[in-house]
Amino acid sequence: MTDIRRYAAEFLGTLLLVFFGVGSAVAARVQGGVVVVALAFGFVMLALVYTIGPLSGSHANPAVTLGVLLSGNTSLIGAVAYWIAQFAGATVGAFLLWVLTRWGDVVDQTGALGSNGYGAHINRFGAALLETVLTFLFVLVVLVVTNRSEQTVVAGVAIGLTLALAHLVGVALDGTSVNPARSFGPAVFEGGAALRQLWVFIVFPLFGGALAALVAPLFAKPDTPPPAPADAGEPHPA
Repeated sequence: MTDIRRYAAEFLGTLLLVFFGVGSAVAARVQGGVVVVALAFGFVMLALVYTIGPLSGSHANPAVTLGVLLSGNTSLIGAVAYWIAQFAGATVGAFLLWVLTRWGDVVDQTGALGSNGYGAHINRFGAALLETVLTFLFVLVVLVVTNRSEQTVVAGVAIGLTLALAHLVGVALDGTSVNPARSFGPAVFEGGAALRQLWVFIVFPLFGGALAALVAPLFAKPDTPPPAPADAGEPHPA
């Protein structure tokens, strides 16, 4: 039962991340600009960390789950179940946005249901590099701050601000993915170029997450504190 609740939390968390984050781009990209979209993603992630985090860890992102898996903190079966829940949640979240633009008189200010894409402001290589670096930073912060018990209270703030930062950099270039599920949902309903380019926004965020898992141990808190230096003139203990 606990496992089912965790998977349900990941489904709901990813749904809400897409609905509010991508929804901010769909409904307010022109009037609000990049800052509004970035803050929307950051705020909803912050809220999710404190709401579903104690239950599921609040990954809401296959790249984060991959980082956790490679760090040895979850099983392969658990990771696959999370991925299924995340992609399903993102699809439902995107479907709700699609319904709003089709039958709710909401004008899609992105012209592409907030899907990620390259070509207008960045090429494919640039998008691949950008997504790798942005996702690396985001997943690295998630892995490091959630592994430090003394930072539990502020973990959501750090994670939310990092996601907002990633969007401040990437929204105007490729829409900012850093999350394969977030890219998948809108692309399914947008089709066309968004669907053809989708692989870039799945492969390279996952690559960035894997790199973060490799680097995160370098920032891990030591198990035991180093010995205090001996006073000047006193011999070190044998």
